[in-house]
Amino acid sequence: MTLITAPIREVSDPVPSSEELVARLRALHPLLKKNSAQGEHDRRVVEESIVALSDAGAFKVAQPKRLGGYGMSMKAMLDVSSAVAEADGGSGWVVALTNVCAWLTALYPERAQNEVWGDNVDVRVSGVLAPTATSVKADGGQRITGKWFWNSGSFHSDWAVLGFPVMDEAGNQIDQGLALIPRSELGFEDTWFVAGMRSSGSNALIADDVFVPDYRILSVPAAIGGTYPTENTEEELYQAAFVPVLALVLAGPQLGLGRAALQIVREKAATKSIAYTMFTKQEDSTAFQLQLAEAAMLIDTAELHAYRAAADIDSATAAGIYPDLLARARVRADTGWSVDHIQKAIQVLLSAHGASSFADSNPMQRIWRDSGVAARHAVVLPIVGYEVYGKALLGRGDQITPLI
Repeated sequence: MTLITAPIREVSDPVPSSEELVARLRALHPLLKKNSAQGEHDRRVVEESIVALSDAGAFKVAQPKRLGGYGMSMKAMLDVSSAVAEADGGSGWVVALTNVCAWLTALYPERAQNEVWGDNVDVRVSGVLAPTATSVKADGGQRITGKWFWNSGSFHSDWAVLGFPVMDEAGNQIDQGLALIPRSELGFEDTWFVAGMRSSGSNALIADDVFVPDYRILSVPAAIGGTYPTENTEEELYQAAFVPVLALVLAGPQLGLGRAALQIVREKAATKSIAYTMFTKQEDSTAFQLQLAEAAMLIDTAELHAYRAAADIDSATAAGIYPDLLARARVRADTGWSVDHIQKAIQVLLSAHGASSFADSNPMQRIWRDSGVAARHAVVLPIVGYEVYGKALLGRGDQITPLI
């Protein structure tokens, strides 16, 4: 097959270090915090925040360097989304999901990648792995009809990667695929009415008999096993383990939310009393000090496990090794462990901070709701990750999911 290469726009933005990029994003904290309540009301990140994040390079972490991105690492994906979530959980979630969908896009053949970024390096991609669609084999591709819910960042995306069953001419399913489709060919339904992560804009995208050529279809089972159609095999990031990346990226916003909650409670401790006690300042209470230390240690534990998993992914990729099932299962367990401990830390901090945590004007209640909703994402559920890892440790063949 002849590859059609689109012209690539010259890019003046040099690739920053992870530390430089995080510093840029932390400089945006006042703006992101200012817009957080409005984003929750609108059920999407405020456009001013999206523009500022885009200008800072927040969406380029996993986009290939040759197509205007930074092509960084799994660790950098955690660094960036957690830094954004320190200011606003919904913005951090959109950054995390947009970056991982850029990573998915870079696994496709170069022809597909060029269609996405060849004319505009600022294009963003959203996605849903679940195959909630039907398809019919067509000449040179598939015709797809379906609806994909919980498509985070859908208000701000230009393309989407969407799960579907791949069919043969006889109408039999022969594979599960991810279709790369322009947003201009997809319908949209406003369905995101939830208790937390409201500003993530995780609405539904709709396909009605959309033709997708074969080169814009990625085989999910092949990808789980480490086989990707990209020709650019020298680019380390795009040889990383499929499910570990998709799972661990969801822990990044949680880390930022945990840090944000801890910072709020620490800052208020010198001026906030403990009602119906003699303490005019929380910081004078030994009980409060113990709660604060416990929460900080829970957050540290979450970070240690998340960054251990990131190191496992990045080091294996650098060595040209695709992790075995046991190593991949441990990443799922690490992800669940991290999310679980952030949840526990936030619960401790809510109790330490007091009932005012739940005032509409207090960002603690938004952190609590955002973290709680994000923690229920099916790919990060702790109990599922632990069972996956336990079965892998025992060498059992009765795994509960192919997503390892």
